Amino acid sequence: MSYGFPRLARALPALAALTFAAFTAPASAALGGDEDSVHADTARLRGQMLSTAMLQYTRHDIATGPDSAVHEYLSRGGKVFAVTWNGPLPPDLSQLFGSYFDSYRTALIAQSHPGGHRRVYVAQADFVAQSLGRMRAFRGKAYVPSLVPAGVDVTELQ
Repeated sequence: MSYGFPRLARALPALAALTFAAFTAPASAALGGDEDSVHADTARLRGQMLSTAMLQYTRHDIATGPDSAVHEYLSRGGKVFAVTWNGPLPPDLSQLFGSYFDSYRTALIAQSHPGGHRRVYVAQADFVAQSLGRMRAFRGKAYVPSLVPAGVDVTELQ
């Protein structure tokens, strides 16, 4: 029995599909996402969601554990304009930040230092992120200024 080229040729389409799947991002409620993506995030985070309608936005609280949560803020226009988080472990920030994650990662590398505490602050024209973390205590906030509804004070988002 030969394990040469014909067997490899049959395996290539499957290998190509797996490679493509590994590089495509799943739908998530990343900054700028819509309401359907908030529900997808709830499933991906394996959390329980509670939604609260506010005057200018809806706050979706996703409990991901007994002491951890992700909060996603959806404008009346249907876009996620901010996310906040807290808990003993940080959430998958690449999932929450979406296309803004590369800016955050670059700032994280530039601001990294040895020690048990890590504070990151990124302020760009259309992306702001603040995070603070130490063992078993992580929290943060990120928002897109151009998507924040008029009259919303982002300092009050928790």
